[in-house]
Amino acid sequence: MAIILNIETSSKTCSVALTKDGAIEFELEDTEGMNHAVKLAPFAERCMAELKRKGEKLDAVAVSLGPGSYTGLRIGLSFAKGLAFSLGVPLIGLSTLQILAVKAMFRNFIWEGDECIVGMIDARRMEVFTAAYDFSLNELAKEKPMILDSNSYIELHDHKKVIFIGDGSEKFRGIYGGKNAEWLGNLMPHACDMMALSEKKYRDGDFIDLAYSIPNYLKQYQTTIPKNKVIDKEHS
Repeated sequence: MAIILNIETSSKTCSVALTKDGAIEFELEDTEGMNHAVKLAPFAERCMAELKRKGEKLDAVAVSLGPGSYTGLRIGLSFAKGLAFSLGVPLIGLSTLQILAVKAMFRNFIWEGDECIVGMIDARRMEVFTAAYDFSLNELAKEKPMILDSNSYIELHDHKKVIFIGDGSEKFRGIYGGKNAEWLGNLMPHACDMMALSEKKYRDGDFIDLAYSIPNYLKQYQTTIPKNKVIDKEHS
C-alpha cells in the first residue's frame, strides 16, 4: 500500500501524519493556535527525513480541503500543492466533514452501523458548516452552512441514533429536539484521522488537480472593517 503524507490545517491545530499500510508511521501536531504558516513546513521536513532514514519514498500527499479556517485551508492546500508538485506525486483532497465522520466512527467499536453522523464546524454565532453521513459515508444531508435553530436536522429525529461531533456541535445540544443523540464534543479532525480516506482515494486513483484545486470554503470570505475605519469613511 501507499505511503501518504496527510496534512490537516482546517482548525487551530496544525497536524501532519505519515501513514502506510493502514498504520500511522509518524505524526506531529501543534495545538497552540494559528501557527500553521510557521509549523507546517518544518513538520513536513521532519516527515521526509523520517522517510529518508527508512529508505522509503512518498507516494502521495493528502490535504484537508475544508470547510474550516479560511487561513488554515489556504496555507495547507498551497503547501500540499507545492510539495506534491516538487516530488512528482499525486495530490488527494479530503472533506473536513468526512474526516470528522471517520473520527466519530473510530471513537469506539460498539456502534451498530445504522447510526447517523453529523459533523459541525463552528462558523461563529449560531452558524455552523455541517453535513450528515451514514456509516458508509453516504451523504444524508449535503455539506452546507447552517444557522442552527430548534428545527435544524429535524428530519434525523427518527434515526435510531444521531452522533454529533465537531467544535460547532455543543451549541446545538441545548436546542436539538430529538432524544436520540450522542454528543462527542468539540473534537476536530487531525491528520491521523485522514488515513482511511486518503488510502481509499489513492487506491481508487481519485486525485485533485495540482494547479486549479481550491479550498472548499462553503461560503465566501467576508472581511470586516474596524469601527474607527467606518467612522472615518462616513466623515470623508
